[in-house]
Amino acid sequence: MPDLPRVGLLLAGCVVLGLGVAMLLTADLGSDGYSTFVNGLAMTVGVSFWVMNIVVGSILVGLAAARRVRPGLGTITQVVVVGVVISALLDLWSTPDPTWGRAALLVLAFPVLALGIAAYLGSDTGAGPAEAAALAWDPPVRFRWSYSLVQGGGALGGWLLGATVGVGTVGVVLALGPLIDLASRVLRMDVHQSG
Repeated sequence: MPDLPRVGLLLAGCVVLGLGVAMLLTADLGSDGYSTFVNGLAMTVGVSFWVMNIVVGSILVGLAAARRVRPGLGTITQVVVVGVVISALLDLWSTPDPTWGRAALLVLAFPVLALGIAAYLGSDTGAGPAEAAALAWDPPVRFRWSYSLVQGGGALGGWLLGATVGVGTVGVVLALGPLIDLASRVLRMDVHQSG
């Protein structure tokens, strides 16, 4: 069982990550690639987003475990806490009317997302689905790039299945992996899970 400081870091990181995702979604300029893929599959199969999210997340966590990225407390906590924070904030916030307001919210979302992911992974308590899938390929592909590949693959797959992509999706694919890497170095945290 993780000690109290690690659990605190996990919870804080998940809250910050939820804040960043809510900012990204409120900007309404495209979501992350993982969510785009889940949304595309949900529309194609005809089930709700949350059901497909559980299915896809379970598959990715299982595949990552086969490559020695073991699930843990953080795997479940990330999904639950981030989901609760996003739901609560989306009920309170609305998309800004001017385009510059949406663009500013999108730009601000990226450092928040990077800090949240670096912190929750830095707790070394287990990774959520998208991060676990990226960590499963590090090595040989460094996390900053494997994360971009996971997000890019998800965005492409979701788009081919009819989900919408936008400038925010492209930003996540190109920039978020390197930003997480930078945040983890600034915070002096290792995003790799010791298992």
